[in-house]
Amino acid sequence: LLSCRLYCEEAKDPKRRSCQTVLAEALDIIIRSFAPILPHLAEEVFQYIPYKKDSEGVFRTGWINASSAWKKPGIEEAIEGACAMRDSFLGSISGKNALEYEVIIVIEPGLLFELMEALQAEEISSVSQLNEIMMASQTTLLSELPKEIPSDANIIKGTFLINLEGGDICEQSSYKVIAQPIAKAKCPRCRRYTAKSSSTPCPRCLQVLAAGKGST
Repeated sequence: LLSCRLYCEEAKDPKRRSCQTVLAEALDIIIRSFAPILPHLAEEVFQYIPYKKDSEGVFRTGWINASSAWKKPGIEEAIEGACAMRDSFLGSISGKNALEYEVIIVIEPGLLFELMEALQAEEISSVSQLNEIMMASQTTLLSELPKEIPSDANIIKGTFLINLEGGDICEQSSYKVIAQPIAKAKCPRCRRYTAKSSSTPCPRCLQVLAAGKGST
């Protein structure tokens, strides 16, 4: 997920920038967490952070002060639900390359489906947050089983318990994950199977490359 955003997206793309922001925030919290135990190491790491504007040192800039903006209701449950589905998917193709597959997630209308829609607004995507978590080349989000399912598709069933507002909202939802080999070619740039041919970058990479040429 990190490597795809950092190395495949355009330099100023919000997905790439948001990834960098999360990494920077995580590093700051880790440094301040172990500073009382390993003060010299914490100070050395802090001084080498290239984007830090202050030079007072880790012990003079206060304790951990995470923004409340990081705590968004439902996001944690959405990520945990997606990870549960990803584990089901990866377990069904044990030892195989997940990028060689596309997944279809089927969830009945309800809270779990709404949480997944927060990670993927469109029905089919190869660049959504949900697809990044699934680690596949393409993810389809549906509320009912498709009419036609290939004979080589693997259907995995599972359930996930949603617990929101300290237990005031609880809902156990069932889901199905359909894994099937993807028919597209491997993109020579991002290595996902989303291209029309192995010699041509996928649509997302073509757009990034075109934007890069336009800014030079």
